[in-house]
Amino acid sequence: NAFFKEPPTERLRILSPDWAENGFGAPRMVHLIYITKLVVFFAIGGVTLATATSGLPAFWHVTEWWNQPIVYQKVVFYTMLFEVVGLGCGFGPLNNRFFPPMGSVLYWLRPKTIRLPPWPGRVPLTAGDTRTPVDVVLYGALLVVLLIAIFSDGTGPIPALGSTVGVLPVWQTATVVGLLALAGLRDKVIFLAARGEVYGSLAVCFLFAGADIVIAAKLVCLVIWLGAATSKLNKHFPFVISTMMSNNPVFRPRWIKRMFFERFPDDLRPGRPSRFLAHFSTAIEGLVPLVLFFSHGGWPTYIAAFVMLCFHFGILSSIPMGVPLEWNVFMMFSVLTLFVGHAGVGLGDLQSPWPIVLFVVVAGTVAVGNMFPRKVSFLPGMRYYAGN
Repeated sequence: NAFFKEPPTERLRILSPDWAENGFGAPRMVHLIYITKLVVFFAIGGVTLATATSGLPAFWHVTEWWNQPIVYQKVVFYTMLFEVVGLGCGFGPLNNRFFPPMGSVLYWLRPKTIRLPPWPGRVPLTAGDTRTPVDVVLYGALLVVLLIAIFSDGTGPIPALGSTVGVLPVWQTATVVGLLALAGLRDKVIFLAARGEVYGSLAVCFLFAGADIVIAAKLVCLVIWLGAATSKLNKHFPFVISTMMSNNPVFRPRWIKRMFFERFPDDLRPGRPSRFLAHFSTAIEGLVPLVLFFSHGGWPTYIAAFVMLCFHFGILSSIPMGVPLEWNVFMMFSVLTLFVGHAGVGLGDLQSPWPIVLFVVVAGTVAVGNMFPRKVSFLPGMRYYAGN
């Protein structure tokens, strides 16, 4: 009671050093729950479903499926489903959701809840802030079609990609993209929760044919990495690093956590290790993907892939608050499947201009979002990778 009688500035002075040493203060069981969700239900669960429903060997026969396009496509759809249901980056105590630990599906299948249309005055039939049966049907249909796609067979061999089972029927991908767009125009939160700027863009890649599928997916991943690196070119990212390391369950000794501050407990600005880690990680994310994209195999590709795997694992090991953990696992999978498994597929194999068009649209959205942040949402502008 005495603590709460103190003025806000005094409470902040007391709590800030405690955060620096202990982070959010969540019990270790919370981290175990996140690790279980990430490894068992997302990573193993997604790959198991993708292989078992595609006529491929069991998931432990990694060499038989790891670079099959249909597996990558189903992982994209599984991740989109995982996110839009509410099990992904908005889940649980580390996102200040306790009881229940998720929202999304609990609200979006209920009429008369709140919705937020992005352009109610410009797009016909989207005005209003109350969820109707139409919104419920659109969201439910998206979930159903994602499940149908995940459990469907491929359309046949694709020699250009060394695929024996091919990819999912185009109508399924087109339906997913269409329903995501329609539901998003009625309620932008659904589009954002599905991580439409990542998985929606990658879904569009599967509307193409042959090598264009892989080229387009590589270009989208390249934009994601470069957009993430660009978002970190600011003055506040070192603060994010010091705060993230405070919450790190791996580096538990307090003396290590204190190192990331200028002079604990009197000066809690980011210390030299935080500043170095912030700038070094930004350089990795902005430069190494270019090597991945243009190297087309050999040791440069393998070294770049190893660096990016370490980069994403470093983020994962911190289990930070409010961070899209599944996205980091997905990008590690993308490194192996796209950039190593199809290292030889590059711009010289283009069969149509559509992958370039998609690249211009996605990259243009990121550029506009950084120059005019009031016009483009935080997520499509890819400004969230630097923390908040």
